[in-house]
Amino acid sequence: MPPISLSIYLVLAVAIAAEVVATTALVRTESFTRLGPSLVTIIFYSLSFWLLSFPIRVIPAGVVYAIWSGTGIILITLAAWLVLGQRLDLPAIVGLALIISGVVIINLFSRSVEH
Repeated sequence: MPPISLSIYLVLAVAIAAEVVATTALVRTESFTRLGPSLVTIIFYSLSFWLLSFPIRVIPAGVVYAIWSGTGIILITLAAWLVLGQRLDLPAIVGLALIISGVVIINLFSRSVEH
């Protein structure tokens, strides 16, 4: 497999950021009864999935999804803590640390992703 360009990782990073914006807005949609947050959610999820279609062409789908979802979970949790004031207990923090570990292991040691 040829090396993966930095631009593919940049596209993946923007896809993750769009997903975080969409999920953060989702909390404020009140079951899609509020127009503004609902439009933000729909637009940014659409953008995220469209952007996700590019790295999945050159990186195995499972690896792309693991990075996208794992990083998204961590960033959404951070946004929920900072923006929404949500708190975590110790088991949640340990679980999130395991997710971070998994994403790091994939990126550093997996031969499925040639840098």
